[in-house]
Amino acid sequence: MRWLLFLSRVAFICNLFSLLTLLIMWRNVINQQAIESTIGIMGYVLAIIFNPFVNLIYGVLFVAKRSALVVIPKWLILANFVFFILQLLYIFVLNDTLHN
Repeated sequence: MRWLLFLSRVAFICNLFSLLTLLIMWRNVINQQAIESTIGIMGYVLAIIFNPFVNLIYGVLFVAKRSALVVIPKWLILANFVFFILQLLYIFVLNDTLHN
C-alpha cells in the first residue's frame, strides 16, 4: 500500500497549497503571476481532486477493516480529513445563496 502513502502525501501537499491560495486571495504576498497561478492550480484544482479521492479510500479501507491504514501515519490521515472538512465548509459558504 505504498501507493496510498504516496497519494496521501500528495493530497497533504495540495492541501497546504490550498491554504496558501486562500492566503494569497486574502492578502497578496507574492507579486509574480506565474507562481500565483501555479499555487492556485495546486490549491484549487488538485486539492479538490486528490483530497476527496484519498478520503474515500480511507473510508473504504476503514469500513473493510483492512490493515492497510497501518502504513500511513495517523497524523496524515487526520490532517487530510480536517482539510477535507474545511474544504467542504469553504465550498458551502462560497456557494451560499441565501445569505448574500
